[in-house]
Amino acid sequence: MKKVFILFMVMLSMSISYAQNINDVVRYSTENLNGTARFRAMSGAFGALGGDFSAFSINPAGSAIFSTSEVTLSLSNYNNDNDVSYFGTAANRNESEFDLNQAGIVFVFNNMGDSDWKKISFGINVQNNDNYYNNYFATGTNPTRGIADYFLFYANGQALGNIAQFPDETDTDTYLFLGENFGFDAQQGFLGYEGFVINPDVDDDANTSYFSNADYSNGAIHDYIVQTSGFNRKYTFNLASQYKDNLHLGLNVNSHDVDYRERRVLVETPVNAASGLQYAEFSNELYTYGVGISFQVGAILKLDNVRLGGSYQSPTWYSLNDELIQGLSTDFRNPNDPNEILRRDIFPNVVNAYREHRIVIPGSLTGSFAYIFGKKGLISFDYSLKDYSNAKLRPTDDFAITNNNIETQLQAASSYRIGGEYRIDRLSLRGGYRFEESPYQNGATIGDLEGYSLGIGYNFGSMSFDLAYDRSEQANNPQLFQAGLVDRANINNVNSNVTFSLTFKL
Repeated sequence: MKKVFILFMVMLSMSISYAQNINDVVRYSTENLNGTARFRAMSGAFGALGGDFSAFSINPAGSAIFSTSEVTLSLSNYNNDNDVSYFGTAANRNESEFDLNQAGIVFVFNNMGDSDWKKISFGINVQNNDNYYNNYFATGTNPTRGIADYFLFYANGQALGNIAQFPDETDTDTYLFLGENFGFDAQQGFLGYEGFVINPDVDDDANTSYFSNADYSNGAIHDYIVQTSGFNRKYTFNLASQYKDNLHLGLNVNSHDVDYRERRVLVETPVNAASGLQYAEFSNELYTYGVGISFQVGAILKLDNVRLGGSYQSPTWYSLNDELIQGLSTDFRNPNDPNEILRRDIFPNVVNAYREHRIVIPGSLTGSFAYIFGKKGLISFDYSLKDYSNAKLRPTDDFAITNNNIETQLQAASSYRIGGEYRIDRLSLRGGYRFEESPYQNGATIGDLEGYSLGIGYNFGSMSFDLAYDRSEQANNPQLFQAGLVDRANINNVNSNVTFSLTFKL
């Protein structure tokens, strides 16, 4: 088969969507504890309280609780500590970074004449739904599998005449051609074959079956590095009002901005010194970006010292784009001279830009209760329910298998948040606890999350400052790859954050 269509360019727009998996859907469905220091100090239990920028990002009626116009800015230090076990070998990685994670302004208009509508407020708040800064390192000896299993999964079924490189082609030429004409599977087959990780059963252009060039009879040593960064940011435009003396109603329209970067590198050395494949380093760099839209409605009812709150978060409709860069380096035995070790580097310098796809993230319901102890303090409780199995990837024809996995593997998950505040004159002491159920039915792919928080605040009158510390712990067991090499690293993640907020009354 002769390839005559060669592109000399570094960007490639694919005719099919890059296959998203269920973990990607869970990532964009998750909203971590973020926002103002007061909000985080009470573990986000603010649905019935309001009067806080992050509070009205949960219950839009909360902005009508503000008595005056205000501005708040919040700076956080994020710290991730990952303890990783891979086939009995332990490793640890600890990283931290600073981020301006919240900024908001609210305008409050009181004294609405003789109307029963006593107050109206307009608010804008920007904060991270999630911060993707994280990395972990797994190392150990896999007793049975290696990178060859990954390439075999994609190569089997691909004709050798399609994935083999001609003498006059560069790696860029072949990778581009395969991507545009045969897709992702053929690109992986090309990398594995031309990288001498796999070989054809028969040296014939029509061959479609392959075998491993690596000897895993004694296993393979793996070093696996995952680095992620970016954010899922929500821009909230709020309108709320107070009706008579005890009812507050609100509406949010939200714009979402996703920027996610992921780098995965697997370094493999087969234990058997006689292996044809002596060493492999396989890198994948993914960039996902896009926008989304959602809305929220909510109400807060005051009954003496009791506050009752309820809110509905609509589904979030995301439009996302993926870009992928791959590279492979190998050391292998010369087939003609077993004593000679050769080197092959395949870095096509091609960005695979995949067709835009859409994710529908399920909505959620939140019910809240709070009790106010006069001017001394308060205690608050929030309960939320989100059915992750209702998430959908679109176009549905392209993602039928993934959507079926979502329906059968994910579940409706509850979250519980409780927080308290005790005031001593202008000083406030705060604390909180939260528990979030796993979105997975098995409770193992991602485990339940448990966290607590502490904080302090001081009100100077026209200005106040708040400081919070929150810590959460969660286990997860991600696969190294989604096909072939599907073994898991066991990770216990401890996420701790320090947040500082400044508030100015206008």
